[in-house]
Amino acid sequence: MAWDEWEQLKASAAERESSRMQLNGLPPEDRPNAGNPQGDLQVHQKDLAAIGDHAFKLYNRLWKDARVPSTDSAGTDLASQGFALGQALQHVSTRWDKQLGSVMDACALISNHMDFTRNAHAGDEIFIERHVSSIHTLDAGFDEDWAKRGDKNPVYGEKDKKKDEG
Repeated sequence: MAWDEWEQLKASAAERESSRMQLNGLPPEDRPNAGNPQGDLQVHQKDLAAIGDHAFKLYNRLWKDARVPSTDSAGTDLASQGFALGQALQHVSTRWDKQLGSVMDACALISNHMDFTRNAHAGDEIFIERHVSSIHTLDAGFDEDWAKRGDKNPVYGEKDKKKDEG
């Protein structure tokens, strides 16, 4: 191996080491939101309400239209007459009820979660507004002049000489 080639390999290894070592963060290409401090996710109350409303309507529609009358008696009757279709009908009926129940549970969960999320965020907004307004009130108190410069604050009144002497 020639000496120049060796030096070239050492230099390229050193370059790779320096670029690999990164503390306290990811490289920009690994941070999709690095350029936007606000992030990309925004949710508005109207959006949450619409999602919850659609889930609620779907739940009600499934309750009315997707439930089928029980086919267990027909399945039992066919099975007792020796038809394999009877057991298959019972199996399909059972599976349909379970799957429909799962979908309806998911719709109810989504609807309830959107209502909860909307209410929780509304509560957070009120909490933040109260804290910000109380800070503003506190700041305003520091801006007011209670006494002229050099004068004592009249809130504390005059010192009682008897208490000081005694």
